[in-house]
Amino acid sequence: MSHVQQEIASQPEHWRTALEANAADLPPAGERVAVIGCGTSLYIAQAYASLREGAGLGETDAFAASEYPAARRYDRVVAITRSGTTTEVLSALGRADGVATVAITGDVATPISTAARSVVDLGYADEKSVVQTRFATTVLALLRGHLGLAPDDLPADGERALAEPLPEGATAATQFTFLGAGWTVGLAHEAALKLREASGSWTESYPAMEYRHGPISVTGPDSLVWFFGRPPAGLVDQVRLTGAKVSVSTLDPMADLIRAQRLAVDLAGLRGLDPDRPRNLTRSIVLAQP
Repeated sequence: MSHVQQEIASQPEHWRTALEANAADLPPAGERVAVIGCGTSLYIAQAYASLREGAGLGETDAFAASEYPAARRYDRVVAITRSGTTTEVLSALGRADGVATVAITGDVATPISTAARSVVDLGYADEKSVVQTRFATTVLALLRGHLGLAPDDLPADGERALAEPLPEGATAATQFTFLGAGWTVGLAHEAALKLREASGSWTESYPAMEYRHGPISVTGPDSLVWFFGRPPAGLVDQVRLTGAKVSVSTLDPMADLIRAQRLAVDLAGLRGLDPDRPRNLTRSIVLAQP
């Protein structure tokens, strides 16, 4: 079993740990917050920002760390970084003068511990694999729990996602589109990234209502269209008219992400690829500084 397979399988137990945690340094209600990250961490930031603002707990914006607008006023910056060494995250925190900063990381023995004013240690969810799975979803479980927006049966739903079959015909598809709405748009982007990283698949991701504004044109009998959460009225029927396969699940959308992670690994195996060693990627992006 690959590292990433082991890490995928361990997610529900790590969610339980995160949901019981007391992360006192996370933003209280009313603060104006920026959430930053790169790659997978950016998509988790997007999901959290949508959940927090949608719950009326304060304006919350998500940015790729390289695009963090330091001149804009925020009460707090939350940085998500598994490695604690990502160049763009460290640089963004350095530009956050006069702002409370907190980092959520898988390794506190890294530069992130001095770059942020406070650190949330998720070392128990750190990973050996390049492709992120467990750390990212555990971060989101922690954040959902802090917001009071995590369902009681979330870990159990994760266990069901490990056991349920993948969508019929999923591994035979050659094009994949992931769709979400609100906080699940971030999950759609993350699912697409997982398939790209692990299996080199042709994947796309969009807010569900944007799908009809152009992206549906690439959909056909060799496509799989995967919805996170409830699809917009009438859209599933329109997708099926293209001949594409459709995935709609009753699982919590974060649990359904586990099924997409499993699909990424299965596709990698069918293509003779090692999901622990994705092409052109490293576990952390550390850039040379001018």
